[in-house]
Amino acid sequence: MSEMMNHDHDMIEEEIPTISLTDAEGNESEFVFLDDVEYDGKEYVVLVPLTEDDEAADDEVVILEVVPKENTDEIEAYRDVESEEVLHAVFRVFEANNPELFEEE
Repeated sequence: MSEMMNHDHDMIEEEIPTISLTDAEGNESEFVFLDDVEYDGKEYVVLVPLTEDDEAADDEVVILEVVPKENTDEIEAYRDVESEEVLHAVFRVFEANNPELFEEE
């Protein structure tokens, strides 16, 4: 996905926070919002794509960089993270912040 715009936070059944993103080609996708993570002075969001049945995809996360508008706290866009190193580092921070998501039953 290229740069993502037009974010809308919603709530679906069971009060799970979701976010709707529209890409540069106008395609809309829904995601479960898991967390926002700060790494190396930048902010990232960790999302899980929703399937056509509004179910969270298994074993798949999407990490996007938050691109703020200049001189404000508002979000302008989300951008793909191209660096594998940054993706892994952000995911490690996410894991450390959310150990309950990784506990084996």
